[in-house]
Amino acid sequence: MAHLVETMAWTGDKPWHGLGVEVSNDLTPLEMQEAAQLNWTVSKRPSYTLDAPEWSEDVGIIQADSTFHIVRDSDNRILSHCGRDYIPIQNEDVFKFFKRFTEAGHMTMETAGSLKDGGEVWGLAKISEDFELAGGDEIKGYLLINQPHIVGRSLTIKLTPIRVVCNNTLTFALQQGGTASFRMPHVREFGDDVMKTAEEALGLSAERMTEFRNAATLLSKKKAKHSNVLEFIGEVYQPDMIAEYRRNLELKAQGKKIGEESPLIDQFNSYPKLVVEALERQPGANLASSKGTWWGALNAVTYVEDHLRESQEAGNALHSAWFGVSANRKAKALNLAVKYAEAA
Repeated sequence: MAHLVETMAWTGDKPWHGLGVEVSNDLTPLEMQEAAQLNWTVSKRPSYTLDAPEWSEDVGIIQADSTFHIVRDSDNRILSHCGRDYIPIQNEDVFKFFKRFTEAGHMTMETAGSLKDGGEVWGLAKISEDFELAGGDEIKGYLLINQPHIVGRSLTIKLTPIRVVCNNTLTFALQQGGTASFRMPHVREFGDDVMKTAEEALGLSAERMTEFRNAATLLSKKKAKHSNVLEFIGEVYQPDMIAEYRRNLELKAQGKKIGEESPLIDQFNSYPKLVVEALERQPGANLASSKGTWWGALNAVTYVEDHLRESQEAGNALHSAWFGVSANRKAKALNLAVKYAEAA
């Protein structure tokens, strides 16, 4: 499988995915943009087609009415196709958003890069809101911006906590009061007014990370029965199977006869089984915050999604963990873990 990472720069500790080049730890956002080789622009250009169904010497070329290309100006690479209403957002706009906060001392740049031959650009900045759970389990807060030059994908800004002991990227959706992410489709420019709206929506303040810290603290203090953890893992990965399993339990409780059912763990496919193994083997498994708790169960899922999914070349793992299927699964796992912990 081809590398998804095109260019990347990072500062501080070497990233878990091992990609990119190391740079100075005092770069401004615009300097980080340049170090990551992202100082290029895109433009929306018209596409052309033949003025007849088949080619012949008399056939001409005409501009298509409603189809355009998103083109990287530096090398004329076509990144995507788009419609008339699509408005390109430049890489520089993303790093200007970071600049609003680095100049105020609220965050520092850590990494930036591009995926999919320039189709997706991202930047990651360290924010000041860190916390620690029992046993020295440290969680650091980050702000992640994903700017895709791909039709159908929105610019996304989100808070992304990272568990230091295992470099798990924890995806979360806040339950009350605000949002952990901001999305904007490419139908307007990412100007100062939109940046201000994004800033207000996210909060980018202690209250957002405080809500996550409260959830993490709850999970770290709630002991988890192994049978419940197996149901949790099944619900994350195989919800239909778990629904059937629970229906059968209800029928048995009502005294109704059903066919003999295999133990739950025997009904798991490969990834849930990896999560079961990770409960004891993941980095930090024996920390007081993790051992036998719902925090440990959640991080078993995040560890598998970030580090053990087969494939995965580092670039593909990075994309999935931050923007793809794994990111969605980790958000689902967090919400389910909180639900189980609250019921415990």
